[in-house]
Amino acid sequence: MLTHTEQAVAQAAVRYDRAGDQHYDVASALIKSMRGSDVDAALHYLARMLEAGEDPRFIARRIVIAASEDVGMADPTALQTAVAAMHAVAQIGMPEARIILAQAVVHNAMAPKSNASYLAIGAAIADVRAGKAARSRLTCGGAATRGPRAWATATGTPTPTTRPTGSPRSSTSRTTWPAPRTTTGRPTGGSRNASRCGSPG
Repeated sequence: MLTHTEQAVAQAAVRYDRAGDQHYDVASALIKSMRGSDVDAALHYLARMLEAGEDPRFIARRIVIAASEDVGMADPTALQTAVAAMHAVAQIGMPEARIILAQAVVHNAMAPKSNASYLAIGAAIADVRAGKAARSRLTCGGAATRGPRAWATATGTPTPTTRPTGSPRSSTSRTTWPAPRTTTGRPTGGSRNASRCGSPG
C-alpha cells in the first residue's frame, strides 16, 4: 500500500474527464495545435489524452479528420499517413500505438495547410439546400463528353470544346475545361487559423 501511495504522489495528476468537458476541450486543443502547426503543443495534448486513458482509436479518427479538413490538398499524403495510423492503431493497441499516433500528429502539424476542400463542399451543399441544383443532362454524347456536359449544366458555363492537340506526344484530344464558378476549391498553402491555436499553458 505504501508503494502505491508513493507512486500516486510522485505522478502528476492529469486533468481529463472522459465523460465531461475536459474530454472535448483537450481533443479540441489537439486539433487546433495541429492546425496551427505547433508540433510541441500537439504532442503535449496527445500525451495528456493517452495518459488519461483515452481510446487511441478515438484519437486516430480525429487525426484523420484533421488531415482532410485542415491539411487537405496542400499535402494529400497527410491523409494517407492518418488513415494508415488509424488502421495500425486498431491492430497494434497500446502502448505501441502511442508511437504511431505521434507520427501522424507530427505529420499533420508540420504539413502546409489548406481548407479549400472543406470550404468547397460546404459551398456546394449550401447551393443544393438553397435549391440551386440543376438538372443533369447526360443523355447525349459519348463517355468522353459526359464530364464536360455535366460541368456545364451544373455551372451554367458553355460546354468545353474538344480539339486535337496537334502534338506528336499525344494522338488523343485534349479537353479544355471552364474555370470553376468559385475559387473555394483551389488548394492554398500557408497556415490555416494559426492564431486560434496556442501552446499549452
